[in-house]
Amino acid sequence: MKRFRYLILSAAAVLAAACGTSTDKDYASWVNLRIGSGGHGHVFVGANVPFGLVQLGPTSIPQEWDWCSGYHASDSTVIGFSHTHLSGTGIGDLFDVTVMPVIGPTMPERGSEDEPGRAAWSYADRTQEICEPGYYSVPLTRFGIRAELTATARVGFHRYTFPASEDAILVFDLENGGCWDDVTDAGFQIVRNDEGHVKAIGGYRYSTGWAKNQKIFFWAEFSRPSEQFYAMENIHNDSERSVSRKPVYGYYKVGHTDAGEQLLVKVALSPVSIEGAKENMAAELPGWDFDATRAAAREAWNNELGKIDISEKDPDRRTVFYTALYHTMIAPSVYSDVDGTYRGSDDVVCRGDFQNYTTFSLWDTYRAAMPLMTIIHPEKCDDITATFYHIFEDQGDLPVWHLMGNETDCMVGNPGTIAFADNIVKGYTAGINQEELLMAMVITSEQSDRGLDLRRQWGYIPADLYRESVANDMEYAIADGALANAAAYLGFPDYEAEFREWSHSYRHFWDPELRFFRGRKTDGSFTEPFNPIYSRHETSDYCEGTGWQYLWLVPQDVDGLVELFGSREACLAKLDSLFIAPDHIEGENASPDISGLIGQYAHGNEPGHHTIYLYSMLGESRKAAERLRQVYDEMYSNSVKGLAGNEDVGQMSAWYVMSTLGFYQVEPASTRLWFGAPLWKKAVVKVAGGEFTITTKGLSPSHPYIKSVKLNGEPYELPYIDWHDVVAGGTLEFTMGK
Repeated sequence: MKRFRYLILSAAAVLAAACGTSTDKDYASWVNLRIGSGGHGHVFVGANVPFGLVQLGPTSIPQEWDWCSGYHASDSTVIGFSHTHLSGTGIGDLFDVTVMPVIGPTMPERGSEDEPGRAAWSYADRTQEICEPGYYSVPLTRFGIRAELTATARVGFHRYTFPASEDAILVFDLENGGCWDDVTDAGFQIVRNDEGHVKAIGGYRYSTGWAKNQKIFFWAEFSRPSEQFYAMENIHNDSERSVSRKPVYGYYKVGHTDAGEQLLVKVALSPVSIEGAKENMAAELPGWDFDATRAAAREAWNNELGKIDISEKDPDRRTVFYTALYHTMIAPSVYSDVDGTYRGSDDVVCRGDFQNYTTFSLWDTYRAAMPLMTIIHPEKCDDITATFYHIFEDQGDLPVWHLMGNETDCMVGNPGTIAFADNIVKGYTAGINQEELLMAMVITSEQSDRGLDLRRQWGYIPADLYRESVANDMEYAIADGALANAAAYLGFPDYEAEFREWSHSYRHFWDPELRFFRGRKTDGSFTEPFNPIYSRHETSDYCEGTGWQYLWLVPQDVDGLVELFGSREACLAKLDSLFIAPDHIEGENASPDISGLIGQYAHGNEPGHHTIYLYSMLGESRKAAERLRQVYDEMYSNSVKGLAGNEDVGQMSAWYVMSTLGFYQVEPASTRLWFGAPLWKKAVVKVAGGEFTITTKGLSPSHPYIKSVKLNGEPYELPYIDWHDVVAGGTLEFTMGK
């Protein structure tokens, strides 16, 4: 049964949340939004505020893999400025409510560079593009129009500067979503003033894609009323990407413009209703001061980016760090109206006494991005727990990859259990009954889909009955380890013992002769042939990885892994071999996600993100430091190709933020942060208990190793620090040496 209470947020509170508080340091000036916009980074480029529903930015013509965010450094086409985008994902969706300023009549279609025609698209002059946290601007060369964008949490704010013209138009495109997205229903609502001029429009867009049943509503107001607004159906009704006889394009006729004349447009979003979007605008952006809104957005970013202050003179390193921190705060995104109303996973509208969120790339983010939130965003963690719990109530299990109120079931394992359990063991229980928290995880583990029924039947997932069997089972084992830790914290020893045992299921895949985890069939035999550097995307025994990378995916039971090898020395020798194995992947349909290779260590994809820290856990911290610094130098840079793989909604960047502070959480639902290789002479982290200051003495290329540690001025001998010590505030002092 759902438990909801009415929540009203005042306009002042909403604006405070959107704009943050004042800061005397301009951390936003160290953010380069273009990092990761080339290669396979897939990052969002545009205007937003931290964790906002609106990500307002350009959308390009191509609908290919490297355009999952709508933007790629290799391409300058723009079909319009959409209000929702993903950042760093491997699948494309969203791009809702696209606005495009044009001169002259245009056809209602996406357009093509090969056949320019009269479609409403233009090249953008990237040489004059301005990308800053909370602000984006670019000239549209075809029409001579400069576009400027800023945002609040739920409202996109546009400013268009037109040339002299007699036929200026704003096109509202509700058809063209992101890559795999198709509109299923759409419509407009026209609001006129006393003179009969159009002063506002409302509308909705329903779509299916990665999110199978996405619903978004909008409310748009204009600084200049129009004498005419008309809607058009898609003219390509034979297209697979069309909706027959639906008004998917709206044309707001601006008409005559003088050279340099500006038009302001505000577009508010709501997951609930047009009226909800209208109320969101009234609460967050009632006025028309574009520059003040831009300044407030920057202040919001400075407030959040200022949660970690580093001392670093190298401008590229400083830029890489603050851009990484920026990327960790694009999502999760708020997914409710200002009155607390949101659309649940069961498509039912509710009001909650918590802030509901969406866009959870959990297979990626449970590893570092979500743990980072528990350090620098404690004010959000109870809301995240509550969001997960109510998703469980709506759909019957915890989220896997949740997007706009939809479960995509993307990726393997039960990553939502891991993130949920991690919040629980850190005390973020959202006031929910302990048994209910436990049962949300237990019931999730007892589902009969996604290979879980086979796992219960056989004790492992057989490779001849389920694809990516090793990856699925090993991720389920990690989730079971997290569940066991949470059960211990909540006081349920029987469940702790049960799921601790299930967390060892990975041992079924161990080949003691080859010393790899291999797919095992129902008859007990291993799948053949076996090649540890072979990949076949989505159809092999591994998910986006090879036998080499999945050999180390046992963060919940490192002692058990050592036991399989027979000794710590044998395990370390094999770990050494990982980094000198052939640095290529074999297979005609190898996963493109396996990138950022050092030998067979693949930093460009998440299953390997903890692997280097196994050195620290096995008593070889010097080797960990060497490899970590190699990754810092080779996998992150101040360039459009500055990420080794997909950003994956903040995980690639969160790894860098956590690691360069000097520690990383390897184990699921644990409070141990293992030491690695601090990169900053001083870092001050704002935490729940005040400030946690990290200093690194003697840091230099010739002194790369941690020689000694002090915690709050006292000698500290453990190879990790406890999360509780970090969030309590205090000092951590590393002394480096040869």
